[in-house]
Amino acid sequence: MIAGYIITGNSSKAVVLRGIGPSLTAFGISDVLLDPVLELRGSDGSLILRNDNWKDDQRSQIEGTIFQPSDDRESVIVASLTPAAYTALLTGKDNTTGVGLIEVYDNNQASDSQLANISTRGFVRDQENVMIGGFILGGNPNNTRIALRGLGPSLSQFGLNPVLADPTLELHNANGTTLIANDDWTDDAASAALLAANGLAPSDPKESGIFTSLPAGQFTAILAGKNGGIGIGLVEIYNLR
Repeated sequence: MIAGYIITGNSSKAVVLRGIGPSLTAFGISDVLLDPVLELRGSDGSLILRNDNWKDDQRSQIEGTIFQPSDDRESVIVASLTPAAYTALLTGKDNTTGVGLIEVYDNNQASDSQLANISTRGFVRDQENVMIGGFILGGNPNNTRIALRGLGPSLSQFGLNPVLADPTLELHNANGTTLIANDDWTDDAASAALLAANGLAPSDPKESGIFTSLPAGQFTAILAGKNGGIGIGLVEIYNLR
């Protein structure tokens, strides 16, 4: 699983990355990633930091904080990063597989920089194994403009196969209520116009897009395949402020 994110602004941003697997069993998830490995890479693909078990590195910065995982096999990276694009890669030790979770936290909201975009690419399956992108909005008394995209067909241009042929996208609030659902991004003319105006119109008509305004809170974007389709997909979340 690959999570990309972009830091914008004028100063470095303190971030915390987590790779979670074993502790997901507490939520009734089976076939979890038993021993996650997390890598932080720069925009050119160069390795910045790598962590297997969170106690291996930076333990003093993690232990006793809200970022300490409940399982010693899970991974954490603490970093201060200049504005640029980055990727976090989650894999299983010794090529093992399973359900995993990548998390990216803004650890200094007072700095003159922002987490402007986060995206996750992976293999989207059906039923409970769809891709879920969670995000939290805070620190702003006004609503925030948010754009969501669910991509599949256009990923084939990067040599990926099999791609999610017809993605669907849902936005849920913290209670699980569906706020907006979208199949093809042009279905909602108003949302489509705003996506295009902000340079975020998907290149394939089968791909999904949502443009909305949200208050502070917790939200989830669910990427699935229409009629139970499976394949490699990408869910993107843009903070347009």
